Amino acid sequence: MKNKESEEIYRHKLAILSELETLSETNLIDLYYADESRVSLEPSIPYGWQFADEEVFMPSAKGNGLNCFALLMRNNQCLIQTSSETLTSRFIFEQFENLSVRLRKLTVVVLDNARIHTSGIIKERIKVWQARGLYIFYLPRYSPHLNIVETLWRKLKYEWLTPSDYQSKENLFYQTKSALKAVGSSLFIRFSKFRHTLA
Repeated sequence: MKNKESEEIYRHKLAILSELETLSETNLIDLYYADESRVSLEPSIPYGWQFADEEVFMPSAKGNGLNCFALLMRNNQCLIQTSSETLTSRFIFEQFENLSVRLRKLTVVVLDNARIHTSGIIKERIKVWQARGLYIFYLPRYSPHLNIVETLWRKLKYEWLTPSDYQSKENLFYQTKSALKAVGSSLFIRFSKFRHTLA
């Protein structure tokens, strides 16, 4: 794959991530995984079935979407922000800025290499955030399987939201926000323990 991380860098970053997970398990650091996703009136349907004489229909409309940004810990502690506007580097900057001034302990945020995560406005602020105890760790390129937030989006779109939630934009946005707000209180994800092999 073009621009895929070299095997050496991939293995090195995987080892670092494993160490971060160990530090998090022993409560020496807070470890968040971050990413964004979009929920819209174009339903997410991974598969389905119907009777031969049955018609199945789900409403669909382009353009009406809710952009969601999550900071998620493996214990289901979750910080969520949503916007009907396109998420930009400035938006991501503001989330990290807000997080950096209310840390309880040294904190690491795991991110992919999307452009809005690696833009100048983000990288120019990294030293300031580090002085406050907030560090950013970039995953190897093209490694979504290492980001546990992907599981959150899958749960949201394929399990927690129902077909009736897509009847209107207002209802969809309300149900989406309600589900995300419930993560860690009435909705939980069972994450497996982080494991990796370097062999």
